[in-house]
Amino acid sequence: MSGSFSLETPEKGQSVTIPFGEKYAESEQFKTLFREGMSLVEQTASYLDGEGRTESRELSSQASLAYATESMRLTTRLMQLASWLLIRRAVNDGEMTSEQACHEKHKVKLQTTSNFSENITNEDLPETLKVLIAESFKLYKRIVALDKLIHAPKDELVDAEAPINPLATQLDQLRSAFECDFSRPQA
Repeated sequence: MSGSFSLETPEKGQSVTIPFGEKYAESEQFKTLFREGMSLVEQTASYLDGEGRTESRELSSQASLAYATESMRLTTRLMQLASWLLIRRAVNDGEMTSEQACHEKHKVKLQTTSNFSENITNEDLPETLKVLIAESFKLYKRIVALDKLIHAPKDELVDAEAPINPLATQLDQLRSAFECDFSRPQA
């Protein structure tokens, strides 16, 4: 997955690289993602401190252990996501430079989605907890994908010299062979 693409400008031979991840992180869509993430953190905290505490008392000892394990994993995952979102918002608000954010980001351990299991260890867990866990994984996947776009190594980015038009290479070869410009209509 590339973090940017090149766009050919009207001036022949010039192109502009557009960093998708960085532009997304500055957009209204990011603000929506931020609100969704923080809302999920609040919903989870409210559930675990209230209804979840009550529901956990009614579970078998095995399910109670699974509840404790899953709620700790959920809390940890959400704290990582909240930290990442807050760092990105600080950059957007000018409170932190991109370099500072990159340094802080390394303290937030986002795993690739292939490195964790979405399997819930016990079917007897309360339904609300299962829903919160599922929502946290959806959010996690979105943020991991966005993080990859923002922090893609330079060598993974699309070459700024590469033509955008997939036929441009063939047109250049034809132009060279016939020494004419196919982009202009012929009379």
